[in-house]
Amino acid sequence: MVYITGIPVFCDSGFVILSPISKALASRSKISLAVMGTALSGGLYATHCLVPPTPGPIAMAGTLGANLGLVILVGLLVSIPSVIASIIYAKKVASKIYIDANTEDNVDDLMDKYGKLPGALHSFSPILLPIVLIALKSIADFPSAPFGDGAVKTFFSFIGTPIIALLLGIFLSMTLLTKVNKDEILSIISEGIVNSASILAITGAGGSFGEILKALPIADILSSSLLQFNIGVFLPFIIAMLLKTAMGASTVSMIVTSSMMLPLMGTLGFTSEIQKVLVIMAIGAMTVSHANDSYFWVVSQFSNMTPQQAYKCQTGVTLVQGLTTIIIVFILSLIFK
Repeated sequence: MVYITGIPVFCDSGFVILSPISKALASRSKISLAVMGTALSGGLYATHCLVPPTPGPIAMAGTLGANLGLVILVGLLVSIPSVIASIIYAKKVASKIYIDANTEDNVDDLMDKYGKLPGALHSFSPILLPIVLIALKSIADFPSAPFGDGAVKTFFSFIGTPIIALLLGIFLSMTLLTKVNKDEILSIISEGIVNSASILAITGAGGSFGEILKALPIADILSSSLLQFNIGVFLPFIIAMLLKTAMGASTVSMIVTSSMMLPLMGTLGFTSEIQKVLVIMAIGAMTVSHANDSYFWVVSQFSNMTPQQAYKCQTGVTLVQGLTTIIIVFILSLIFK
């Protein structure tokens, strides 16, 4: 569930939404909230950084001109080892820290509070629909034209456009609301617009900053200093890692790094579709989340962690996930030269 939830939303928002369930499960199973919080954080973080239509990966795909459907497919596969690594880390490391869930709610209480909930397929459909539509658009745009060049191709190309696909997902998500009147629906939509404003501001600011960096001779400096070491996909990883660690904001780091990499793609030999995707995966492997990252404080506050505990759990798990991902990406780069 966490793996899928992290695909269309910011990990911060996803953690806030799923935190009550995490606390209820921790309370019922008598497992430390540190374990639940770390596993929840890692699951959301993996797909947040690697799988469109999360803003960071989808912006990188647009900047580098990568095939969006291929980015989604590879991102889903590459993020699996990252999620597994986060679960292992939560069990082996975070389990040494005991934090009482301290909640009066359990799963039964949540069911009583919200009533009959939608089924699993219906609940996941608003997330799955945009992914499927975007994937169909990518297939329709293949040079071999598997859907032909007529109305079918035009149809899939239209509804698979990210904006249209996500909009259809929004409409589908409204069917999950039961016993809600029109005024409440308008209130929910208004709240969603307000919450998305900060996301749009972050994405826009990151894009603007990236354009500024593109106008500076940073690419030339990198070409003369780092390219001589022939470090391949580790180059975008190192740049993203430095920006992420220094600035904290994952989406901004991804957008800025992809902008910096754009003029270097030809020099590095990253010209094929799969190589562009691997560069995006390498950037998404960035690490670590610490005190200058808003997600760090979301995880610590909603999991009742002290800053010291959050460094061990949140910073530690994102470090392990980043290293796991870049190793997988490096292996793939050796296969798909």
